This record gives sequence, C-alpha cells and structure tokens, in this order.
Amino acid sequence: MNMKARLAIMNFLEFAVWGAYLTCMGNYLGIAGLGDQISWFYAIQGVVSIFMPTIMGIVADKYIQPQRLLGLCHLLAGAAMLGCWWMGLQAGFGQELPNKSAFIAMYTFSVAFFMPTIALTNTTAFSILKKEGLDTVKDFPPIRVLGTVGFIATMWFVNCAVWEDGSFSFSLADNAHKFQYTYMQFFVSGLLSLLLFAYCYTLPECKIVKKPQSASLAESMGLNAFKLFKTRKMALFFIFSALLGMCLQVTNGFAGPFITSFKGSADVAVATSFAANNATLLTSISQISEALCILMIPFFLKRFGIKTVMLMSLFAWVFRFGFFGLGNPAMPGVLLFILSCVVYGVAFDFFNVSGGIFVDQECESSIKASAQGLFMMMTNGLGATIGTLAAGEIVNHFCSWQNGYLVGEWQTCWFIFAGFALVVGISFAIMFPKTKKVEEVRH
Repeated sequence: MNMKARLAIMNFLEFAVWGAYLTCMGNYLGIAGLGDQISWFYAIQGVVSIFMPTIMGIVADKYIQPQRLLGLCHLLAGAAMLGCWWMGLQAGFGQELPNKSAFIAMYTFSVAFFMPTIALTNTTAFSILKKEGLDTVKDFPPIRVLGTVGFIATMWFVNCAVWEDGSFSFSLADNAHKFQYTYMQFFVSGLLSLLLFAYCYTLPECKIVKKPQSASLAESMGLNAFKLFKTRKMALFFIFSALLGMCLQVTNGFAGPFITSFKGSADVAVATSFAANNATLLTSISQISEALCILMIPFFLKRFGIKTVMLMSLFAWVFRFGFFGLGNPAMPGVLLFILSCVVYGVAFDFFNVSGGIFVDQECESSIKASAQGLFMMMTNGLGATIGTLAAGEIVNHFCSWQNGYLVGEWQTCWFIFAGFALVVGISFAIMFPKTKKVEEVRH
C-alpha cells in the first residue's frame, strides 16, 4: 500500500478514537450521576496536556521509536477506556455508576496516555515521509485531513448506533440506548485504540537519531521559551493565547447536553425535532467546517495579516456562543445552531494556525520548538483547563440535571461565554501590536 495512504489510515484512527466520545460524553455523564463533574472530565485533558506530551516527546527522542511509543500509548489508553466501558456495563443502561471515583480515575489514566499521541502521530508521519523522500509541507496536510474525517466518522457512528436487547442497529430517531447516551461510546473508542496499537507495529521504523550533545533539562522541557515573556509583544500573545484557550473546550463539553435538553421541552415540535435527538450529528458540522477552514487560512493570512486573522477567530467565538444562546432545535431556530457550527471552523482554526505561524516568525531558531510547545501549553493546557472549570461552575449555577436532561437558564450561560469572548476580542484589538501581512504561506 502507498505510504501516504498508510499514514492517512493512522491519522484516521488517531482522531476516530477521540471523536467517539469527546463531543457526546456529557450526555452519558449526566445519566451516570456525574453531570456536575462534566467540566472536570474535559479539564483533565488540559491538565495532562501541560506535561504528558513533553514527557512522551523526550521518551520518543531518546529511548523508544515514536511509532512504537504511539502504539504503546494507545494500548494503555484503549485498555483504560474499555475499563470505563466495563464499569458502565456493570451498572447497566440508564443507571448511575456505583463507583464514580474509580470511573474518573480510569478515564484520567486513559486521557493521560491519549493526549501525547496527537503529537506522536505527527512525529511519526514526518519521520516516515522524510525517510521516503517525500515533501512534508506538500504531502502532510492531505494526510492530516483524514484525521478530521475519522473524528467525524465516529461522531456519526456513535450518534446513530443503537444497542438494545442484544441487537445492534442504526437510527436517527429518539432512543435511550443510542451510543451517544450510553457507555458504548467508550467501547468504540477503546476498541479503535487497540486497533491502532496493532497497526502502529506495521509501520516502518523511525530510528532514533543519537545526538552528540544532549539538551539541558530546561531545554528538554521547553522551559527556556519562558524568556519570551520579557518581550511585551510575546507576553501579550501568550496571555491572549491562554484567554482564547478558555473557550476551546466549552462547547465540546456542554453543546451536547444543551441541545439534548430540548428533548424535555413541553413544546412537542422542539422535543421531537431532528436536532434535539441527534445532537452529536448536528455538532459534527463544526468539524466539517474546521476541515474546510484550514484550506482558507493561506488566503486570509496573505490578504489581511496575522493579527486580523487572529481577531477573526476571537470574534467568531462570540458568534459561536451567541448563536447557541439565541437558537433552538426547531425551525427556524435550528439555523442558528447550524451557523454556530459553521463559525466554529474560523473560531478554532484561525487562531491556532495563525498563532503557530506568528511564533515561528517572531522567535529565534534556537527556541522555536520550545515556543510552539509553550503556545500549545497556554492554549490547550492552562487556558483550556481554567476555561472548562469556569464554564462548569457557570453551567452548574444556572442549570441542573432533571429527568436525565441538563435544563435551566442556558441562554444566560451562552451569553456570559459570548460576553467573555467579546471582551477578549476587543482587548486584543486594542492592546496587541499590528503585524505584517504574510506574503506566502505554504501548506
């Protein structure tokens, strides 16, 4: 098989593992008696992202070939995810978990070994492409897009799959035994992790390059990049990166329970609407938009410059949250939900990609890798963790679980999130210095 196709399969499986539960896990947690802990389940991903990718990166650089370490991490993550499934299975459909602490611990263990695999997948792909004499700049993006396709594929599968009375089927109709409401989503994720574990050992070797001089501990951990905070422009960039990061996981954690809550509405048209009964399928539009927006970034960077593109991202979050606050699952309100999903691609991609290019342009070569690591730590680590926990407190204050649905003053919650994004966007526009336009961006 063509090597690019094999790497595309690796990326497809990598993100299919994540897509199986990331956007629909909140629905099951509410049923399992962990509804008030949803924010913690998403914050855990941010916490482990602060240190686990760095640790596994050092191991891959010095001790274990990246494709093998990728497989081992998926073996551990998949086994733990199947452990979560087993606990849910023992409790039964629609039942609270008897040992919630053990479930949280098992989930934490799984996520701790999954999050480093995102970087290890990139490392493996780059190493093999170079070994095959291929152009990473030209050949990697199509491979990476298959990852988004994998994420969407398992979202759709989990949304429609039904397991009831020992029989398996697919349905778009309301069903309490849909995978998106049950522990079966963890089974899908765990099984795919184990499949990827086996697949990794069919990939070519990525030999470890012995370096004549080992980097210092500070350099290995990326700590030398913190000196960038001495520069006002870079300090502002990293601070705003963390503030932007506070928005990243909010809708992943709460969009599903929010849209599904309309099933408990007294309005029959709303309760029986397609959107209310297929929240995961609806939110998958966000990932489709994300894939398309990646292709638009070069044009926008060349036309408007990095600062303006990052501003577009910040204000897109205002619309992302605001449309949720104004819409509902029935026509015509569902159109606002769809618009919220469409603007997600701009909100998510434009800051992350343009921010990475900004770091590459502004930092000296000796600390570029460390600076990129710091950028990711501020957004997906520190910012995402604080933002998810804060969002959880807001949702738990205004909403509560009733009859399996998270109901309450959702509009207030979404408007608070939109107001926060608006303040951050205006502050960025005023405080952050103007940047040069990018004349050419290669993908």
